[in-house]
Amino acid sequence: MISASQGRLQDRRPLSIIDIGSNSIRLVIYEGLARSPTLLFNEKMLAGLGRGIVSTGKLDPEAVTRSMEEFRRFRALSDQAGAERMYVLATAAAREAVNGPDFIHRAEDVLKTEIQVLSGREEAHYSALGVISGFHSNGIAGDLGGGSLELIDIDGETIGDGITLPLGGLRLQDMAKNSLAQAAKITREQLARAKLLKAGQGRAFYTVGGTWRNLARLHMEMTNYPLGVMHHYEIGIESAANFLRQVAKAEIDKVKGIEGISKNRRSLLPYGAIVLQEIMAAMQPSKIIVSALGVREGFLYSLLDKAEQKADPLISAAEELARLRSRSVDHAHELVEWTGKAFAAFGINETRDEARYRHAACLLADIGWRAHPEYRGKQSLNIIAHASFIGVDHPGRAFLALVSLFRHEGVFNEAAPEIRGLATPRYLERARVLAALLRVVYLLTAAMPGVMPRLKWENRGNGVLALVLPAPLADLYGERPAGRLAQLARVTNRRLVLAVEGGPSVSVK
Repeated sequence: MISASQGRLQDRRPLSIIDIGSNSIRLVIYEGLARSPTLLFNEKMLAGLGRGIVSTGKLDPEAVTRSMEEFRRFRALSDQAGAERMYVLATAAAREAVNGPDFIHRAEDVLKTEIQVLSGREEAHYSALGVISGFHSNGIAGDLGGGSLELIDIDGETIGDGITLPLGGLRLQDMAKNSLAQAAKITREQLARAKLLKAGQGRAFYTVGGTWRNLARLHMEMTNYPLGVMHHYEIGIESAANFLRQVAKAEIDKVKGIEGISKNRRSLLPYGAIVLQEIMAAMQPSKIIVSALGVREGFLYSLLDKAEQKADPLISAAEELARLRSRSVDHAHELVEWTGKAFAAFGINETRDEARYRHAACLLADIGWRAHPEYRGKQSLNIIAHASFIGVDHPGRAFLALVSLFRHEGVFNEAAPEIRGLATPRYLERARVLAALLRVVYLLTAAMPGVMPRLKWENRGNGVLALVLPAPLADLYGERPAGRLAQLARVTNRRLVLAVEGGPSVSVK
């Protein structure tokens, strides 16, 4: 076992997954099996195994040769990273090609492990689990690979009807003989079989797969979107329709940001756009939501026990960062409970997601403490805004980042306008309130546990709310915390006092 540095969680054992798709083959090595898995290493090759399969019925011979060479490298990388277990999944091309069984047999010899060739139903199931693992989902998920398209209905944790269609990018390009008009006709005819799309009307459509992620990346560039995080990126229907129309006309080279997409991927983008256009026409979804999670993550999710599956992935990831980066994870936990009581004392009601986001923000509040004091806010904002979190939308992500910015640089700080623009007005207000609370309590705790459980809020009548220190902690009373309480009073428009039990108090408003 390779010894892990202190920057890694000591209770994790690495594992790896190789995903053999019709277009790409990818190795992902994870830090360990977890509700919110962290990548240790990630590499792919665009092999193109499924290229030409429509006309030949076989895997591309050159791609097979290149894949075997890469499998040797992937095995060595997995061993080098100390992965205790390797899982290998193969999808459409390998299961459908005449020479698929021979390819699998050869690959198993090279990789020294069994390969699980997924049926279309299994592929759709794991893709659905991937979406479930990263969202509170309600809609239709579509996983577009090189060889097939899996569509499946998801409502919460319930997986409904699903179907596999031969509409993967490589296959569609072959079937249409490079004609985009013919590709649209074929797609329309195939989607007529997907009766489940009618049940998706007015609900979200979740896109899974590299082609659709690259389209979303181009859409971000075109709209000057300020946050380059793919997971839970949302596209409005009108904006999506205009963008897809341009891409589907093979005007891809004119699209802003195309230079950031590999040339091997570019040729499939118009076909991915056509498929999404036709899905939108048949389904009439409320919006398009991009999922960075798919079959691999769904497979990992299936390995968790039921209790682990029910854990909140955002809270799990924030907890891990608190363990790795904060001065005291116990203090972070106390913040969660104390701010909840403070919100109740101030009469601030929370939705389920608002409570989750406050919880996560408290866990993340101290992750920038090692930075230079003048840059702790900016560094924390950057880490949180771009972290590989799941279970949070982009406005929620902005809220988490802004809480840390305001906590370090002041609640009325006007930095990071692009991130502030992503937050809703309600989230922006809540971020200032929560940050103001943190700015008070950190001056009373020195970022160490044990103090917060002894602090309490008391109504003193006439609209006055007191933050009361117990007598044994009277020495913590002072001008600085009183000044921070005055900021909290301004943010909340409340009359506040700082008091010692049985002793003095000072009105801060």
